[in-house]
Amino acid sequence: MSASRKKLFEECRRKLLNSRQDAMNGLIALNPSLSTEMVGDEADLAAAHISQTQALNQRDKFLERIREIDQALQRYEDGSFGVCEETGEEIEDKRLLALPWTRLSLEGAEIRERERKRYDQRLA
Repeated sequence: MSASRKKLFEECRRKLLNSRQDAMNGLIALNPSLSTEMVGDEADLAAAHISQTQALNQRDKFLERIREIDQALQRYEDGSFGVCEETGEEIEDKRLLALPWTRLSLEGAEIRERERKRYDQRLA
């Protein structure tokens, strides 16, 4: 591995750890919204239900991001970080810096998107 690629991976690792901490902080901040008691008239209950549903959706997004980050950190540890799961080629540097948890190169993402569209068309 070249020195520049190694430096890129270290920068990505730092970004992954920071993003993971941000997501964890977001989860902690959501706790009060998830544990509020639903009381009041129908309008209050409806508003509380909407608020709790939004908090649950946000929690799911944070948990998914943490899962993706943890998987990327595992790939970093096992030496498969930066390799496209679809093509086996190196993921572009700019893409890794923008989305350090990505598993696909641009080409790999395009291939998966075409496959998904074909699958969706078969279901329709």
